[in-house]
Amino acid sequence: MGWLEGHVALITGGASGLGLAIVERFLSEGAQVGVLDASAEKLASLRGTFGERVLAVRGDVRNLADNASAVEQLVARHGRLDVFIGNAGIWDCSTTLVDLPEDKIDAAFDEVVGVNVKGYLLGARAAVPHLVRSRGSILFTISNAGFYAGGGGPLYTLSKHAVVGLVRQLAHELAPVVRVNGVAPGAVPSDLRGPRSLGFSEKSIKGFDMTGVAEQIMPLPIVPSPADQTGAYVYLASAANSRPVTGVVINSDCGIGVRGLWAVRGGADLIERFGTL
Repeated sequence: MGWLEGHVALITGGASGLGLAIVERFLSEGAQVGVLDASAEKLASLRGTFGERVLAVRGDVRNLADNASAVEQLVARHGRLDVFIGNAGIWDCSTTLVDLPEDKIDAAFDEVVGVNVKGYLLGARAAVPHLVRSRGSILFTISNAGFYAGGGGPLYTLSKHAVVGLVRQLAHELAPVVRVNGVAPGAVPSDLRGPRSLGFSEKSIKGFDMTGVAEQIMPLPIVPSPADQTGAYVYLASAANSRPVTGVVINSDCGIGVRGLWAVRGGADLIERFGTL
């Protein structure tokens, strides 16, 4: 019997990467699982692998109706909802402020913040009535970029900082009936993609040398697999393990916070690019 026996969980972005690893772990812990994802191809693969064990729903997390549809379909199948996990996300490929094309900033901001923040807010809003009834919990995937500089560019970093605030505010508003927490992984080799608005939809975080970075700067010089990160989600989702825990973010980042993520690069490259007075 697993820690999540009898739990019903909805996971956004659960058809690949970290989300898929969470799906697999929750199933192994006895949970019933639903997935909301934008990719028809990945959802088809999910159905092929797990069959009726997973409810696979296609939709856009930036749309409240799509979130509500996934929630209602899962509740219709299993009669309840115990855990909502906001996990769908996109990365800005560490595009710096000065490298953001002026004619694409608006669209890129709307896309990154729309998925990474609005998607979580709307998913939580759709799930809350059922979570109140089950005395359930909300979990958000954050990032080391929610706490430290250098884990992305300004768009990704501001979006993940915003989610830290969302965890704290919702934990305050929904207490004492719904617990709200987060997990902030460090470098994870997944297919986290870049914004379509910047032409990076086919570019993923797997293309970066995470091992080289880990060996240089991380107190634990490893690159955890997506599966390595899933224990924190099980702990926070299980009231048997984490009943007193709300408003908390587990920094599962190999100790980045005690060393810092990147050396300060200095302004020489900016001076070279823009000149001086």
